[in-house]
Amino acid sequence: MLYPISKCSSVLYGHVAKPILFKLKADSVHEYMIKSGSLLQRCRLFRGLMSGTLAYRSEKLSFEKFGYVYKNPLGLSAGLDKDVKIVRLLKSIGFGFAECGSVTYGSYEGNPQPWYTRLPKSRSIVVNSGLRSEGAEKVNARALEYPSSLFADFPLNISIAKTNSSSANTCELGILDYVASFKLWEERGGASLYTINISCPNTFGGEPFTDPESLEQLLTAVDELDVKKPIFIKMPIDKTWDDARKLLEICARHNVQGITLGNLFKDRSKVQLQEPFDQNIKGNFSGKPCWDASNELLERAYGDFGDRFVFSGVGGVFSAEDAYVKIKLGATFVQIITGLIFEGPMIVGQINRGLVKLLEADGYAHISEAVGVNNKYVKGRKK
Repeated sequence: MLYPISKCSSVLYGHVAKPILFKLKADSVHEYMIKSGSLLQRCRLFRGLMSGTLAYRSEKLSFEKFGYVYKNPLGLSAGLDKDVKIVRLLKSIGFGFAECGSVTYGSYEGNPQPWYTRLPKSRSIVVNSGLRSEGAEKVNARALEYPSSLFADFPLNISIAKTNSSSANTCELGILDYVASFKLWEERGGASLYTINISCPNTFGGEPFTDPESLEQLLTAVDELDVKKPIFIKMPIDKTWDDARKLLEICARHNVQGITLGNLFKDRSKVQLQEPFDQNIKGNFSGKPCWDASNELLERAYGDFGDRFVFSGVGGVFSAEDAYVKIKLGATFVQIITGLIFEGPMIVGQINRGLVKLLEADGYAHISEAVGVNNKYVKGRKK
């Protein structure tokens, strides 16, 4: 990472590119970004330029987990690259891994637009895409087109959700849909690990797997598939700790290795926005409105289940300091989307560079030493 170039790129993005992009429709910018990124990533010279100027590497951030090498703990969260179209580019700018999707078994064109509404002062995006997906068949075929060497040190996490369709709008039909996706990916390959997205809003049938009974049924069905790759569960963040704990206890009884905390913030009565907001706009909040709730659940979950699960922290990360907070609460992995959109692609390398400085300031030799050190709960009690 050439730090002066990265800093200069940040200034140019913040003062030139971002003001222009933020005047355009967010849906159009997202589509253009994916299309242009998928083309540019084919050029080895371009990938090398991105890697050399934006990515930051340090042995203090590199580790092995689940048999995979992670160059750093920072990954893209599901929702940006829904169809596995820009993974070469994501690796080039310095991510340690990518979570793509959510991918559903059947295809769905998405909810009526707009899918994304920016709230710049609140550092948030209102998301209402409704699980748009090209479908597992097409996405899997694309994933298999990439050389396997790409993922040797850049694990590909496929987020699996139920198809947003009336044909999968009950618990029973939803389970069949999840199972069909798992069977396809397991039979054909293409994924390093999986995340089961149980908490995506704005879909047919709501969120049927965020109650204990239905989650038990879903995970029992997944257990029967004998999946060998690691499985994460992406949790809602609008649950009380008592309700979240019940879901985690169920996860602990099944073939689940990790927990992602968490998804979009849904309770509008609790969101404190910094600008006027049209309440007729559909969707739920990403970014900083997720910060407090996701951190509180992460801290409690790691306190009670830190010996059982690996945790991934998502929600409100815009800087190295933000990522470090989640790590010190118990996150082995940290994921971003909104921070990437607001700060630009150079933020990935800057967060990783900043993490090393924070580790050194605290006297840690490796990122693993910082995981959970600020968590005040240990096995259900305060330290």
